[in-house]
Amino acid sequence: MTDSFGLPEPLHPAVVHLPLGLVLLLPLWVGLTMAAVHRRWISSRAWLGVVLLQALLFGATILAKETGEDEEERAAGIVAMALIEEHEERADLFSDLALVGIAVSLFGLFRGGVGLGAAIVTLVFSFVLLWAAARTGLTGGELVYRHGAADAYRSTAQPEPAASAPLEPEVEKK
Repeated sequence: MTDSFGLPEPLHPAVVHLPLGLVLLLPLWVGLTMAAVHRRWISSRAWLGVVLLQALLFGATILAKETGEDEEERAAGIVAMALIEEHEERADLFSDLALVGIAVSLFGLFRGGVGLGAAIVTLVFSFVLLWAAARTGLTGGELVYRHGAADAYRSTAQPEPAASAPLEPEVEKK
């Protein structure tokens, strides 16, 4: 289903893949940037890419939360509100941690021990973000696949039965 602008409806399941993809990329990006800066293959200013990725992740979590809140009422007609609230609380934690990730990664722009320490903390923290995303995604998946939240978007009209004609023409046997 799409809305009048051609966007998927519901939008939330399409949008949540952006922060999930970014959080999967984050540890690899941080680690490779750290290694490349340490070996002096790239300038330490390249760390700004890590900060920007963290900011993009945070923005994506906000977008995912907003689209989820837009669809909360409709899903509440199918799923217990306590289950929705658990998912929402985990999404809030993920978003809050993504914001902390920006702050921590900013310190990686400093030279010397402060920058190196912040880079190490950023790498470790990227796995914390991955854990938070997995927990959020788990409850979201359970809402849809175990508790039937997708039923809120199913049409009540039954599809037409398929024609009984074979898909491929029969080959005559001799």
